[in-house]
Amino acid sequence: MNYIPPITEAELEIMRVLWTNPDSPSSHVVQQMTERMEWSPNTTRTLLSRLVQKEAAGAKPGTNSKRTQLFYPLISEQEYLRSETKSFMKKLYGGALHPMLANFLKDKKLNAQEIEDLKALFDENGSCGEAEKRDT
Repeated sequence: MNYIPPITEAELEIMRVLWTNPDSPSSHVVQQMTERMEWSPNTTRTLLSRLVQKEAAGAKPGTNSKRTQLFYPLISEQEYLRSETKSFMKKLYGGALHPMLANFLKDKKLNAQEIEDLKALFDENGSCGEAEKRDT
């Protein structure tokens, strides 16, 4: 995985627009953030500039006008989610999955479908079979 720069919650809102609409002109991003967050155009443009400086997003000239810049993500949403998940796990649980799941399940009762979905994820990952082999 490539280096993932730290992204603030506000910058993350901009990234969500870029992940959904790559090669967006700043006017589109401004419009989206005005509708979603009621941000001023200057706030959105400042955050776009920060994301470009951090190399989380890129900018290139638009095809119709030299004044128009198109913004696009330099990191994928999946890369970002993986990086944040690893950081969260390491920070709060020392990277261990079991304590995190145990803590989560104390507060949330799973329904039958959620349990089946989790079993399927473990099966896909090979984790259930390995655990059964160790127990025998």
